[in-house]
Amino acid sequence: DELAATHGVRVETLGLDLAAPHAAREIAEWLDARDLVPDVLVNNAGYGLFGRHVETSLADELQMIALNVVTLTDLTKRLLPGMVARGSGRILHVASTAAFQPGPYMAVYYASKAYVLSYAEAVAEELAGTGVTVTAVCPGPTASGFQDRAAMHDSALVKGKRLPTAAEVADHALRATFAGRRVAVPGWRNRLLVQSLRVMPRRVVTHLVASMSRPVEH
Repeated sequence: DELAATHGVRVETLGLDLAAPHAAREIAEWLDARDLVPDVLVNNAGYGLFGRHVETSLADELQMIALNVVTLTDLTKRLLPGMVARGSGRILHVASTAAFQPGPYMAVYYASKAYVLSYAEAVAEELAGTGVTVTAVCPGPTASGFQDRAAMHDSALVKGKRLPTAAEVADHALRATFAGRRVAVPGWRNRLLVQSLRVMPRRVVTHLVASMSRPVEH
């Protein structure tokens, strides 16, 4: 209502559980019924789960994979052909700095984001010259409802730290998307971290992430 009243634009909404099977198909059919081909697709739905893998919920982690990986891929595949046929479009996948290394205490979440980053970069290369771009934004910990859903307030990654706001991350992500960048990492500390990970042995990186992530004792 606010967007329509302030800017005179057409606004339509569709409420779905994106982790549910066939969610992407329902969205594509909903768009087709309205003869709409998106200019921009933002795949930002996702969640994490904190804890030792031997103790965390299998059902929760399988649903996480469905949302973070399967629906993201399904929706992209369904909407991409229309963008390519038109010769223009922007796709933004929300990945994470988690995408660059294994993540003890959030093993499935980190793995899901590694998929998102790899998928985004590969498809972006295939689409070169088509007028359609793909961007993976890779923020670090961000002040949002993510921590509540992941039950990670006791993780050393976030406990007692000032985190960037979701609005700050979104601004960076959209700027990168419309500039056609393939990978965007908000914040100089996060960019420094990502670069340093490239030169350290994998086992050392995994041990460091575990040290940075494990629960903080009260």
